[in-house]
Amino acid sequence: MKNEIVKIGKLLYDKDLTSATSGNISIRSGNKVYITATGTALGFLSEKDVVEIDMDGKEFNSNEKASSEKFMHLAIYKLRPDLKAIIHCHSPFTTAFAACRKELAAPIIAENILYFGKIPVADYGMPSSQQLTDNTSKLFADYDTVLMANHGIVAAGETLKKAFFKLETAETYAKTYVYSKIIDGQILLDGKDLDDLKELRIKLHSK
Repeated sequence: MKNEIVKIGKLLYDKDLTSATSGNISIRSGNKVYITATGTALGFLSEKDVVEIDMDGKEFNSNEKASSEKFMHLAIYKLRPDLKAIIHCHSPFTTAFAACRKELAAPIIAENILYFGKIPVADYGMPSSQQLTDNTSKLFADYDTVLMANHGIVAAGETLKKAFFKLETAETYAKTYVYSKIIDGQILLDGKDLDDLKELRIKLHSK
């Protein structure tokens, strides 16, 4: 599991989805969670930078301190036992939407409807605070991917790979939205086309 986190951290960095020491990654295994240490650069992780904690945040057998946002991860896992991995980062395009406190909902590409329905924005909370934990985690009752006002994005999945795919897809959608605005010819899906996509989303997520 630690090695998987190291690999995804490097992939996030190589794809310009994270920079410097921002962001954190975790995987849940039973009543234990493996999470990146505070102050670590996701693109340059080693296994010693991954800390083992319990569901109350207690650290085990590590000289490193777990991410200061560990309680946000734990709150999401407690709310959604089906989710086993979480990625939080400051990917540029999705974070731009978070900075504008603008949800990603415009139906300009099919993937946004099929993957997310929409990506909401959690109310602002000071980084690492209980307010941030509460504001962000509660939206995971209905969504797997959430923007954090003036902060970044959180994506969760049944596996770390699936969480990464959601985050990468969200960033691509945000980038496409911005570029389509620059071109100034954005046409929204609507009517039967939109209804068909929503119906397909329900079928895909009911499996």
